[in-house]
Amino acid sequence: MDQATTPTTMRAVSQDIAGAPDVLRVVEVARPEPGRGEILVRVHAAGVNPADWKTRQRGEFATGARPPFTLGYDVAGVVEAVGAGVTLFQAGDEVFGMPRFPHPAGAYAEYVAAPARHFAQRPGGLTPIQAGALPLASLTAWQALVDTADVQPGQRVLIHAAAGGVGHLAVQIAKARGAYVIGTASAAKHELLRSLGADELIDYRTQDFTETLRGVDVVLDALGGPNWVRSLRTLRPGGMLISILPPDDTFPVKEAEAAGVRAVFMLVEPDNAGLRQIASLVEGGRLHVIVDEVFPLEEAARAHALGETGRTTGKIVLSVAP
Repeated sequence: MDQATTPTTMRAVSQDIAGAPDVLRVVEVARPEPGRGEILVRVHAAGVNPADWKTRQRGEFATGARPPFTLGYDVAGVVEAVGAGVTLFQAGDEVFGMPRFPHPAGAYAEYVAAPARHFAQRPGGLTPIQAGALPLASLTAWQALVDTADVQPGQRVLIHAAAGGVGHLAVQIAKARGAYVIGTASAAKHELLRSLGADELIDYRTQDFTETLRGVDVVLDALGGPNWVRSLRTLRPGGMLISILPPDDTFPVKEAEAAGVRAVFMLVEPDNAGLRQIASLVEGGRLHVIVDEVFPLEEAARAHALGETGRTTGKIVLSVAP
């Protein structure tokens, strides 16, 4: 379908105020048009991430954008049209990506227009739902472990919340780099994590990881708070704690320096090259995304309510179009 025959309006999930999941509602809005260097994507699936429900709760994006707005960063779909100057894609290409982060991307909608280089070709063998689950979580894990920590074969990597959206992908990426992978998760999720490549698992409900772990090279933390300082105790001299949560006054930069280690905060970025590396791992059978639940676009509120329980394994995805 060319842009001339594409509908001029679309369904999108919008919110007018901050609040609980029930502030999300489906509205009819104007369909975006691709600008220079952009593509128009007909969205088939949109991943649901903690960044989404945290933005909904406070009623403001990290960049200051306020309601009304449409949430969502993870996109999997088909290129509907290309803007001037785009050479990477053409209409009909199947793509996935995390456009514009941390600026509003509006993925909970039937169409998204965004920079072409914020996308990559959808990995072969993945359904749109699986591809929609990947971008933000996999790029976070890749940029933390590869670009930031440069994990090397034989290094010891501790991944907190290892069964979560970022965690289960980080386990596999660290393993693909040749690391010895340690994960924290409830005992019920240990078998799954072993199947994904984890070498050692700690049940956070019954075990204190600080009592058993030493000589860790890299800690990837998605929990924050007291976990930051506690994680420092496991690191070898010169090791690194990477937080994917924004730091507050308790972020232990000085404590890390005193201990001879580093504590850094990493914010994920749109990344065509990273997406292509992730696609290569998927196509090589070394990276598998787990989808916990799928909801139709109209049930975005239910998807948020489930995500906020903190009890999911892997990712939650909205099915937007067939």
